[in-house]
Amino acid sequence: MGLSQSEITIGGLPVGHTIALVDDDRNILTSVTMALEAEGFDVRTFTDGDAALHGLSARPVDLAILDIKMPRMDGMELLQRLRKQSDLPVIFLTSKDDEVDEILGLRMGADDYVKKPFSQRLLLERIQALLRRRERTESTEIDDDVEPPIKRGDLVLDTSRHLCTWQGEAVNLTVTEFLIVKLLAARPGLVKNRDQLMDAAYGEHIYVDDRTIDSHIKRLRKKFKVVDADFDHIETLYGIGYRYRDE
Repeated sequence: MGLSQSEITIGGLPVGHTIALVDDDRNILTSVTMALEAEGFDVRTFTDGDAALHGLSARPVDLAILDIKMPRMDGMELLQRLRKQSDLPVIFLTSKDDEVDEILGLRMGADDYVKKPFSQRLLLERIQALLRRRERTESTEIDDDVEPPIKRGDLVLDTSRHLCTWQGEAVNLTVTEFLIVKLLAARPGLVKNRDQLMDAAYGEHIYVDDRTIDSHIKRLRKKFKVVDADFDHIETLYGIGYRYRDE
């Protein structure tokens, strides 16, 4: 018996995932598209943020790769607009001197970034890591392996539905943010260092620097404070890491 489309996997992922690649450099569009299609991905390309916004609003994708500096609408504005309607995984492509943009992008809701010039293999690993996490958090299959919701006072994390609530109100988290909160809330009071948070959110074989985790934490606090201005349950232990305080 042959395999159905959903049963065929490449790199541990079902084929058929669609990726949006947004960059005004046609050489990057061509080379990256060829590399991703060789791995079984469907790729939709756009040369500016305005065209991408309209295209992705009409036909959503599974993951987006955005260049920061583009004509008509840059990657920052595109991300800001996308985040109003979607929490799809987003990877930024940044130049080597775009440190400020990287941090700002992460605070605005990007899940990861890759510096130009970049290895296509590295980009592929980041894509696969994000999609695997997305697959895990969106799975609603009922079986013995489904995790029960984590409840810590006013916090509820439902992994099967990728749902986070605080005091009964939804907190819209990206996949990366959800996994960081989950690791911290699973063992209240236990300090997690940045390396542990990196492994939980990105996998053991994906490296990101300390600033990336710090930016995710800052953005998490901001999102919870939208729901509860007094939220202070994610604590920083300077020089050590972070912990979730459960009262």
